[in-house]
Amino acid sequence: MDLTIPDADAVSTFYHEVVGWNVMPLSMGDYDDYVMTDPATDAAVAGVCHARGVNSDLPPQWLLYITVDKLEERIARCKELGGEILGGIRSLGASGRFCVIRDPAGAVMALHER
Repeated sequence: MDLTIPDADAVSTFYHEVVGWNVMPLSMGDYDDYVMTDPATDAAVAGVCHARGVNSDLPPQWLLYITVDKLEERIARCKELGGEILGGIRSLGASGRFCVIRDPAGAVMALHER
């Protein structure tokens, strides 16, 4: 899950203090987004990202990823049923790819294909 907001610096500190996650900067070129890690295992548990670049159109909410097969078909079906595509398909490198969608009720989530 990821959170995209205007001030990822302050909000990553908030989650560090409130939840106890460690904050690991992730360079995005001109700025850092953050990988939040479990202090016991150092495993990534979430991302806190700036609402910039390809993320500028995402609402300030936690983004859930749901794994699907045949991503393009799921995107087409989303559109057919009144959903909206936010930003197109994006790569996650070796972890696959995803597309952020908004359902007809306005809820936002990501379709993820391994």
